[in-house]
Amino acid sequence: MSIDPQRTALVLIEFQNDFTTEGGTLHGAVKDVMASTNMLDNTVALAERARAAGATVVHVPISFKPGYGEITNTPYGILAGVVESQSFLAGKWGSEIVEVLTPAADDIVVEGKRGLDAFASTNLDFILRSKGLSTIALAGFLTNCCVESTMRTAYEKGYDVYTLTDCLAATSAEEHDNAIAKDYPMFSRPTTSREFATALTGAGQVADASRGY
Repeated sequence: MSIDPQRTALVLIEFQNDFTTEGGTLHGAVKDVMASTNMLDNTVALAERARAAGATVVHVPISFKPGYGEITNTPYGILAGVVESQSFLAGKWGSEIVEVLTPAADDIVVEGKRGLDAFASTNLDFILRSKGLSTIALAGFLTNCCVESTMRTAYEKGYDVYTLTDCLAATSAEEHDNAIAKDYPMFSRPTTSREFATALTGAGQVADASRGY
């Protein structure tokens, strides 16, 4: 496997304190799967490798104003849970991108995500196409929700889609494993961060084993 970094975007979905960090409103729901995949350390290491190789790192956080006026007055499903837990409020610590993945100077931060699919309410597609990026690798939260929704749309739009199986987390191991085993192969090329980094840089294994490689 060989991947041209100049045509590649590493898309990081919702690596925000409410998910990633102790004290976050939703951290308790995902921390066990995060630990089982070592997803945060793996993602930090891959982002560093991607930047060094010349790939583009794209952050796609979600946020809402107090009152959640950007969505329906009667939310249900996953968005009801966001409202009930008062998660991802703009300007609050919980909506901030986790410190270890603070965007670098050349990273892109996409604004406007208000639902599940990272393409739906943002200019992500415009950014990727205007920069000539035709390969995307997806990481983040939740494996079977926002990442899967984004994966399906990217596939439909004609991108070459990779899903980074050890850079993801869900609210249960069962949901995480089922999505990767049953859904991901239909709409993407599931791969590990180590395999993706090797294909992207052609440099073999990363020396820093403490970062999960």
